[in-house]
Amino acid sequence: MSVSAQTIRRVAVFCGSQPGKKPIYCEVAHALGAAIAGRGWGLVYGGAKTGLMGAVADGALAMGGEVYGVVPERLRTREISHQGLSEVFVVESMHARKSMMAQLADAFCVLPGGWGTMDEFCEIVTWAQLSYHCKPIGLLDIRGYWSLLMNHLSCMVEEGFVRPEHRSLFRMTTSVEELLKHVEGARVS
Repeated sequence: MSVSAQTIRRVAVFCGSQPGKKPIYCEVAHALGAAIAGRGWGLVYGGAKTGLMGAVADGALAMGGEVYGVVPERLRTREISHQGLSEVFVVESMHARKSMMAQLADAFCVLPGGWGTMDEFCEIVTWAQLSYHCKPIGLLDIRGYWSLLMNHLSCMVEEGFVRPEHRSLFRMTTSVEELLKHVEGARVS
């Protein structure tokens, strides 16, 4: 099944609630949010106003885009929810957050982040592997952030824990434009 630019209404972005140590992380997150909104797509993300999450939302909002936050009740105050969003969905758990984000989105982009981002990335790729969805998934590699993960993925394939064909379930890119072109033209089976 193919996803085309005409069918993309919203893109989920998984990313950190921390800014990272280098300003480039927030700069690229902001640019991604702006580029998503610039294409007329809505942004779906974790709902926080801090770190890369806040930067991606601010980028989309600056371009007049629709931004949907999905926040677990338990984290609503801890993650300091963004106040300027088009809509905020408060859900019961992290599981419910991932599920709602997947339902709302037609594609997934993954920026640097911590445990939560890794969890979201792994789960959404697993869902694609098991044919729960056939939506494009892209990793945006900033400063080589994902390179060690790619090395480990090669090990997983070599050791027989991941099938070689499942490497095509997502694509890693190094620029916002390349990432969004992948989202527009991706074919996931």
